[in-house]
Amino acid sequence: MTDTDRRAFLQKSLAAGTVAASGVSLSSIAHGMSRRGQLEVAAIRFGTMADVGDAGASKLGNKILEVAGPLKTTIMLLREGNHEVCIVCIDLILSRSLAYFKKIISQELGIAADNIVLFASHNHSDAPPGGSTGHNDQDYRDRLVSTKESPLTPFGERLFKELRESARRLRGMLEPVSVWYAEGSEGRITYNRKGRRADGSTYFMREEDRVLVGADYNGDIDRQAPVVVFKNRQNKPIAALVQFTGHPVTSYKPEAPVVYGEWSQVATDIVGRELAEGGEPIPVGFLQGCAGDVNSKEMFSGGVERARLFGEMLGESYLKALNDLQPSERNSLMYKTEPVPVPCGPLPDMRALKLEIEEMNDFIRRADAGDENTLTCVGLNFPRALSPEYRGALIKSVLPWSEWALDIRKTGRENTIMKALDLPIYVIGLGDVGIVGLQCEPFQGIGRRLRELSPLPMTIPCGYANGSHGYVTDSANTGDREYMSSYYRYTRFRPQFERPAGDVLADRGAQILAKG
Repeated sequence: MTDTDRRAFLQKSLAAGTVAASGVSLSSIAHGMSRRGQLEVAAIRFGTMADVGDAGASKLGNKILEVAGPLKTTIMLLREGNHEVCIVCIDLILSRSLAYFKKIISQELGIAADNIVLFASHNHSDAPPGGSTGHNDQDYRDRLVSTKESPLTPFGERLFKELRESARRLRGMLEPVSVWYAEGSEGRITYNRKGRRADGSTYFMREEDRVLVGADYNGDIDRQAPVVVFKNRQNKPIAALVQFTGHPVTSYKPEAPVVYGEWSQVATDIVGRELAEGGEPIPVGFLQGCAGDVNSKEMFSGGVERARLFGEMLGESYLKALNDLQPSERNSLMYKTEPVPVPCGPLPDMRALKLEIEEMNDFIRRADAGDENTLTCVGLNFPRALSPEYRGALIKSVLPWSEWALDIRKTGRENTIMKALDLPIYVIGLGDVGIVGLQCEPFQGIGRRLRELSPLPMTIPCGYANGSHGYVTDSANTGDREYMSSYYRYTRFRPQFERPAGDVLADRGAQILAKG
């Protein structure tokens, strides 16, 4: 069967599923928008500086040592008639402050929180804004967490002030637009970070492992670099969106934190300047792809200058794509969000759990004592670029899950554990372009399946939409033991996924796009 035949077969199968799913289950839980009137868009992009000495994103509490540039935010309002959605693209990991972001935008725009979608680039060289409610998407023990917000950091004070002012201005800036799109290709800056050993086991391939495979190794990666441009009635670009797949970690140094917008910001700014044709750069937002198993190269070792170079490479690929922009046949808006149940499997048996706990306790003792040979534990592997203390902290994050699972087994409460994770998806239709945001770190196989099933000329799968429930595997990658595939061990507490796992997200997203 050719790729074209396979895609047609999958879409035919999906269409049958769409008919079956078109009853109460969709209409009762989805927030839907119909197409009507003229599509209008307004967007603003701004940057916010962080502070040296503030808390960084380190497991050991390391303070920010360098601020190499601002972290940028693009806020975009899309409206068709009385229906609207607000997209926010930001250079953060974004998790616990999500509710604070939504509250401010909802207040200033007068838009329902459900119609706000924040897309994080998942930049690891970010800064904490504060405003956290203490709620973590991956903490399932008690969903009735405190709603008291933590104080804003100085960075957060500046960020949210600018966010308020920008949101307040958007409605007055709306203008009718047409949708244009193109797809570039970039294969130089990322690699597939899920390594496979000769015995069939898997490991997290960090930079020191990657160069052993080959200096230019990138493996199985998504190379798509789509661009969506909004042009006004004078045929002038006024805003755009770009997407690419890969963890932005080239400037990331967890034990010596630096703040930088990474290659994703650099590439986005290049597009904004190019589309402005010598004028003020237009606002462009970056959408992160299904990057669960894809890193940018030179994690822990590259630094700011290499991240900037990678951004210039990606920007070059976007600019080439702009030469092939084509208009959408429709200039319409569709938006729908609903939870999709991702199936969970059984817990490991008691014997396996006891052995894991024993292995982890031994690893932690040795790591805390400074043992440089603390490199593997319960299927997880660690680089020498991290200190033994940091490696031990990572295993301390895993130990509670095994202790919880063992207690469940001992007390015979297996019937009380989660059977499926209801994971929200956010589906945005922009004429011939579909954007599907997933509230997780999806493996790229999920995005590929979505593109394969979608009936639209261009479909853009995205992770890190409105927070993240952590890594979600596609069916083929479910059951392995390396960090990404076994991320359930970092949750509080969710069982491992079982097949078809995250494939159901792609299936449902494509069904919604097919219904339009």
